[in-house]
Amino acid sequence: MCRLSKSYVVAIIIMLPILSGYGQGFVKQKNCHLEISGKPYYYVGTNFWYGAILASKGWGGDRIRLKKELDALKANGINNLRILVGGDGPDGVPTRIEPTLQKTPGVYNDTIFDGLDFLLKEMGKRKMYAVLYLNNSWEWSGGYSQYLNWAGYGPFPSLNVDGWNVFRKYVEKYADCEFCHEMFKNHVRNVLTRTNRYTDRRYVDDPAIMAWQIGNEPRAFSNEAKPAFTRWIKEIAAYIKSIDGNHLLSIGSEGERGCEEDIQMWETIHADKNIDYTTIHIWPYNWKWFDQNDIKGTVQKAIDKTADYLQRHKTIARRINKPLVVEEFGFPRDNVNFMPESTTRYRDLYYDSLFKALQKCASGKDVFAGCNFWAWGGYGIPKHVNWQRGDDYLGDPAQEEQGLNSVFITDTTIKLIQKTNLLLQTK
Repeated sequence: MCRLSKSYVVAIIIMLPILSGYGQGFVKQKNCHLEISGKPYYYVGTNFWYGAILASKGWGGDRIRLKKELDALKANGINNLRILVGGDGPDGVPTRIEPTLQKTPGVYNDTIFDGLDFLLKEMGKRKMYAVLYLNNSWEWSGGYSQYLNWAGYGPFPSLNVDGWNVFRKYVEKYADCEFCHEMFKNHVRNVLTRTNRYTDRRYVDDPAIMAWQIGNEPRAFSNEAKPAFTRWIKEIAAYIKSIDGNHLLSIGSEGERGCEEDIQMWETIHADKNIDYTTIHIWPYNWKWFDQNDIKGTVQKAIDKTADYLQRHKTIARRINKPLVVEEFGFPRDNVNFMPESTTRYRDLYYDSLFKALQKCASGKDVFAGCNFWAWGGYGIPKHVNWQRGDDYLGDPAQEEQGLNSVFITDTTIKLIQKTNLLLQTK
């Protein structure tokens, strides 16, 4: 009989939390749907952009809250989280999330990388999947604006202060900024070749990562920049796949609205051989698809416009034989209130319409594979309308009213999400 030494048994016991994630299968793309271990994967997930910050040991970190949030997400059937790898640039910039990861090109705040390691370890233990985005066209995490600033294009404007036209003219330069692209490629390499210090597993080998994503809502920002933008998407997609062939890759596009109203461009960039599934975002409040002074009377208009937007992109996804994920969608609380105690009757109606469309696709193994609502507020409590250092992280980034689109643990929306995920598991 083989006898194990006491020290060996202790070592196994210590490793059990880590090893528990080893049975987790990679998410794969097959024809027009996603699957895990040969079984179709349809889901209602969420956006949890602040996950790596919350998981860190530095300021902003709270691992007790992190584990509590992950347990609550898992208990409600939510196993897919869309997460920012980390912000770019110095802290202390108004409307930018903090603390950031990449302080200057290739120079990192290790506490955030450590937080990302810890987060992936905890997600693996719970058989949860992360979609990790690496860049951002908006200023709230640095992204385009910060890379252009590093490349010598001067101070970056603030969308909230300087206005849309000034902001757009600045960030449209990113599409053709080769120095920006080289800095970003270096960042991609630094992230993808990382080894998790808690699991000793390379990121490229970690099934807790469902997909890498080029960026959050990458845009050309002008018709003139579209050719350069399309070329960059193709080049960076090929570069990411050259490093990591295990994981899926997506763009992070909003759809037609994020392609200068050019749906053919959306098709072109998603038809690329290195892009595994298509994405769209839907924002009825931002896109003025309903009247905020009469939500009750106009919520159906938002539902109808959403159905049309989804259908037009589904048609293209079928044509290029790739799944579609609505990875961002949000709806404000009743009366556009920000506090957790405010009701969410009309948001629940809107969410339910999208969930029913997903359930229908799951029954028929259709291209609409999943959706990630924006965003998880969980146990967080808003303290100010605009985020201030020391406040809880919520689903709403620093440039948005805190609580506007967040789903809190006390919301009736939670029961709707739980019910939908239970139904999806039976498909």
